[in-house]
Amino acid sequence: MRTLVVIHSLKMGGMERVAVNLADAFADEGHESHLLSCRNRPNDLSPANRAVHLHHFDQFQALIKSVIGIPVFLLSRLLLGVLMPKSHFIWVGWLSGWLLKKHIAKLERQFGRFDRIVFRGLGTFKYFWSFRDDRNVYVLENVIHYDRPLWQKKLEWKLVFHGRHLACVSSGVLDSAREAFEKGGIEPASLRVITNPCPVEQINALAQESDPDIPNEPYILNVARLVPQKGHELLLEAYARAGIGHKLVIVGEGELRKTLEEKARSLGIADRVYFAGKRKNPYPWMKHADLFVLASEYEGLGIVLTEALACGTPILSVDSRGGVRDVFRGELEAFLTPRTVDGLAEGLSSVVAELPVKVKAEWLAPFRSRTVVEAFLRGPLA
Repeated sequence: MRTLVVIHSLKMGGMERVAVNLADAFADEGHESHLLSCRNRPNDLSPANRAVHLHHFDQFQALIKSVIGIPVFLLSRLLLGVLMPKSHFIWVGWLSGWLLKKHIAKLERQFGRFDRIVFRGLGTFKYFWSFRDDRNVYVLENVIHYDRPLWQKKLEWKLVFHGRHLACVSSGVLDSAREAFEKGGIEPASLRVITNPCPVEQINALAQESDPDIPNEPYILNVARLVPQKGHELLLEAYARAGIGHKLVIVGEGELRKTLEEKARSLGIADRVYFAGKRKNPYPWMKHADLFVLASEYEGLGIVLTEALACGTPILSVDSRGGVRDVFRGELEAFLTPRTVDGLAEGLSSVVAELPVKVKAEWLAPFRSRTVVEAFLRGPLA
């Protein structure tokens, strides 16, 4: 089949990596794969499979260059967006959706009709909500948030979700969507779970690269943006309480870095915690870690968990909202802890005492590319 994956940008991030992985997976399984980024910059990521056709559509430039784009944009920013906060996508989305439809039609004149058009992430398809096509599949990457009054959320859900083919990356995201849609009176055309692909062989190859900054001593690892959702304060407190000999390495950057560094000092563990910052290739860090740990408040799935397994590194996580339980199935369920300081500290102590833990191939079976690709190509749209 001929497939198109649409993503807001190719900046470095979990959702963006998964979009690239999906485009690669379609190509790896013998389909004609296309990837469309709706921003020209930044381009931190690119497909690993050279057969993937990479395209760019600058949403903002297209909007501004259209005949009515500038007045629509200004009206939204200066008036409508002020009267209804966080509603900018509503006013520009009807025009941006039409412009994207035109751009995709242009690609189809060159390459032929797409059999599947997959939109990755709410932030991607919100701004193109007026573009409706029965070939479109919209992937919900995370749990539904109630960050505005319910009447406004209902309007958003009506525009973005109603009558569309939706795929949730985990059963936790599916439960969250069902709850929201019941409140909002939303009826999608279809609603199912299709997990994220994990390119095991590609990750293994990248994990072989060297990085002189990787500690020589034993360490446990967390890879995440330094934002409240990722639970780093909980992780630091649990690590201090666990009293383990391993160093704690945190790969990632974000608004909380200074706060977390001060937290480590106040807990007396600053000399045992290494904030490594943002790394374009985190996989060597995963490969050399003795344990990967996640402390997030919620995760759509937790792509870093499957990536760590692909590097041969055992994983430990708090039991949080969303999709981590879709990863921690069977034997792995024993590596879930309560989301408390005591619970995580106890989990760290007990797992570190059992190291090394051998990662089994079957733990990654649900996330293999072929399984995910087949799910996208069959079902309600088939």
